[in-house]
Amino acid sequence: MRDKRFDGGSGVSGPYVLGLGEVDGDRAGLVGGKGAHLGALSRVDGVRVPDGFCVTTDAFRRVVARAPEVDALLDRLAGADPDDRQAVRTLSAEVRRAVEEAGIPGDLAAEITGAVARFGEGAAYAVRSSATAEDLPTASFAGQQDTYLNVVGPAAVLQHVSRCWASLFTERAVIYRRRNGIDDRTVRMAVVVQRMVLPDASGVLFTADPVTGHRRTATVDAGFGLGEALVSGLVNPDVFTVRDGKVVARTIAVKQRAVHALPGGGTREVAVAPQEQERPALTDAQAVELVRLGRRIEAHFGCPQDIEWCLTDDGFRIVQSRPITTLFPVPVPAPGPEAADGRPPSVYVSVGHQQMMTDAMKPLGWSMWQRTAMVPMHEAGGRLFVDVTPRLASPASRAALLDVMGKGDPLVRDALETVLERDEFDLPVPDAGPVGPPAGGAPGASVTQADPAVVAELVQRSETSLAALERDIRTQRGPELFDFLAEAFEEHKRVLSDPLSIRAIMAGMEATWWLNDRLGEWLGEKNAADALTLSAPGNITSEMGLDLLDVADAIRPHPEVVAFLNDVQDDDFLDELAKLPGGSAAREAIERYLGRYGMRCVGEIDITRPRWSERPATLVPLILDNVRNFGPGAAEHRFEQGRQRALRAEQDVLSRLRALPDGERKAEETKLMIDQVRAFAGYREYPKYGIVCRYFLYKQALLEEAGRLVRDGVVAEREDVFHLTFQELEDVVRSRRVDDRLIARRKEAFRSYGALTPPRVLTSDGEALTGAYRRNDMPAGALAGLAVSTGSVEGRARVILDLGEAELEEGDILVTRFTDPSWSPLFLGVAGLVTEVGGLMTHGAVIAREYGLPAVVGVDQATRLIRDGQRIRVHGTDGYVEILD
Repeated sequence: MRDKRFDGGSGVSGPYVLGLGEVDGDRAGLVGGKGAHLGALSRVDGVRVPDGFCVTTDAFRRVVARAPEVDALLDRLAGADPDDRQAVRTLSAEVRRAVEEAGIPGDLAAEITGAVARFGEGAAYAVRSSATAEDLPTASFAGQQDTYLNVVGPAAVLQHVSRCWASLFTERAVIYRRRNGIDDRTVRMAVVVQRMVLPDASGVLFTADPVTGHRRTATVDAGFGLGEALVSGLVNPDVFTVRDGKVVARTIAVKQRAVHALPGGGTREVAVAPQEQERPALTDAQAVELVRLGRRIEAHFGCPQDIEWCLTDDGFRIVQSRPITTLFPVPVPAPGPEAADGRPPSVYVSVGHQQMMTDAMKPLGWSMWQRTAMVPMHEAGGRLFVDVTPRLASPASRAALLDVMGKGDPLVRDALETVLERDEFDLPVPDAGPVGPPAGGAPGASVTQADPAVVAELVQRSETSLAALERDIRTQRGPELFDFLAEAFEEHKRVLSDPLSIRAIMAGMEATWWLNDRLGEWLGEKNAADALTLSAPGNITSEMGLDLLDVADAIRPHPEVVAFLNDVQDDDFLDELAKLPGGSAAREAIERYLGRYGMRCVGEIDITRPRWSERPATLVPLILDNVRNFGPGAAEHRFEQGRQRALRAEQDVLSRLRALPDGERKAEETKLMIDQVRAFAGYREYPKYGIVCRYFLYKQALLEEAGRLVRDGVVAEREDVFHLTFQELEDVVRSRRVDDRLIARRKEAFRSYGALTPPRVLTSDGEALTGAYRRNDMPAGALAGLAVSTGSVEGRARVILDLGEAELEEGDILVTRFTDPSWSPLFLGVAGLVTEVGGLMTHGAVIAREYGLPAVVGVDQATRLIRDGQRIRVHGTDGYVEILD
């Protein structure tokens, strides 16, 4: 469509000014995010936007071209260390100065002043920055560029337009772009010039609760005069909470100051009359009316909005609307606005918190997990969630669900109970059937046994199935590959749901619960099973850590190999390694390790993550840590040391039980359970290993197919297919066509999802619940968590978010967000473990117990509250962490 150019009213027309009424939401490249949103707002029925115009990005480009030194300064800025705030501050100031000093060409100045004349040269204006990277669905850039209020006269407008252009390079804007992965050179600045509104009240409306994410709850902040008083923190706002067309809560602040416009331009701070200070800035009816207006705007843009508003004697004016970028998305499918019809919200539990991988997944990753999971899963924010609403609807299944969730992660249980306490969660209650005791039984319950021989049978079954998959998948190509995978996924789920396998897993878990319950009751022991399961046989994940010690043994005797590995940067180092004295043996040891464990990696439930076989250099720092921190034969020594400790713990427990009344019976039952837990505890880790082995074969086949798509010119890079769901990739393979724009959008969405923290529990109303520990048994200032491995240890905290950057010394305590099996080799070199995510039976807890490390998991925000290098004390028996300095 041909651009409509705005005639400024002075007879001057040109390419640099557009009226707001001529701008729509698709013009962000020309008028910036704010300008595009305001133009779209002006088209929404019932929404009133102050009149004005946009100075386009073409004008900005033309002015910057008059300052050639800007290019050199941007080169230096791009090369500056983002953590060097002084360098960023200095260079950004130089760029701003160059832009302002470039001046405005005469014809451009005439076009802007002509537009001002149309609305009145003596009128007051708001001159506002509108960058192309602004008010985006994934990054709002709120407050990063400048706005000037009550600008009077054409000359002043020109001056402030120039200042807005320069504000693209404020220090805060540059740093914000860096954090969001946006190149300074790709951003352009437009400027919005609007007639100034002189309001009685103003403020901000969030159409969803910005703290909890609840989509049906709107929050209105309001104050007297211009909104600058609220933005600058000069006064506390009145706060109205509106839900379903009613004010459900309000807080009226004492408003002693306000900001008003001066007659000749600019603003000033004024005192509010004492009798007015406690008067609400809005009535309840006005707050409800504003929210109704906000809902209309939200519906137009298709997502919750952060809206700036003004109230004059003739109603509300909207001066800005942008997406709320901090909300966690709602799972799909989910009820729409009709959820307010009285039905309770759906309730979802995070899969990532159960699987120890809360990072965002790419679409191929989460869709593959959906395809191979045993229960339906819903995606939101690159994470997966399970809808537990049906299980919460029945008292019997509700109790069982809460019990299982509580054993795994008390914070999930607390979050679910928080939802259940609400009146709106009035679920139908079917006839209550008999409810059995929770898993683990009750004191005095009969002891059952499972045959330990089934473990070897199950491992053999899995290996046979895996070998068949590896043999058959090699010959599959094109559409036939996807037909084959459909059958392979059914076999995948059959292996995963094997009743015998589930019984074996439960045998170990129930024996653990039994021992903890009974020995707690009979002997006063907390978490007694921890010591009894040390060095349990057959644990594939703990063996993975011990086997890496054997790799270190093959490398340690060869100084040239060690020196070479210290300088390794690339993943093709194995060929060069073999050329060194001792290098062949070292290479053989590493390749043997990769042959058994190369399918593993951090975040391994996401098929798109690079595996150790694909990035073997990832293992090098771990190997070198083992070379440095351990001696020869450490693997066998550590395993035997743990086994002896477990044997001594068993003898001690049985001896003490026999001294009790009815002690022989208690000791006999306990011995049976100790044998059970040692026979089956290791198998708990094997099904996950089998899943990851199968995933690696799926991935190799899909990447080969992606390589053919690249050769045929269908996609640009193999990894582009990671941003398609499994079904979309199948469609591309069959049609040989792809939507490049879809891939680009998915890449941007994935980047933005990385900045979001997934909640443990999420409702279809968008409310994110993290749960809380309701405890009073800890020292003041201690951080609460879940005790998963007994003992107490004090040491230096090493806060590590990336396994590849781990540098540990003996006695360090690992503090991280989560650990999956790939972290297990790191456990050998630490004295304790603290994680933000985890439960009693998750991988980090299992391996911590296996290695005898005091561990506390589920410590909310541990990596933020504990600083790297601080001394901490981990109370693995009682479940809390003390910060000592």
